[in-house]
Amino acid sequence: MAMTKKNLIDRIARGTGEQQALVKRVVQQFLGGIIAELAKKNRLEFRDFGVFETKTTPPRMAQNPRTLKRVRVPARRRVVFRAGRIVKGRLNSKTSR
Repeated sequence: MAMTKKNLIDRIARGTGEQQALVKRVVQQFLGGIIAELAKKNRLEFRDFGVFETKTTPPRMAQNPRTLKRVRVPARRRVVFRAGRIVKGRLNSKTSR
């Protein structure tokens, strides 16, 4: 099952006893901050959780499978996440819940 932002907000609101509206604003502000920093090419490091950073894929030539025409694909930035110690430990533990 996929965790949605709404599911996460509901879980945090239940766990903290805070109103969903407040939790939603905080979560949205947090995610917006991550996006803003990545857009500025900054690296985000959350100790023991992991690191978000951007990598640039070089431009390349590709082929349209329908027409077989060669097309130029420009360089693009993508987000890379490297899991930290706690995430790795939890993923590889026998009790992942």
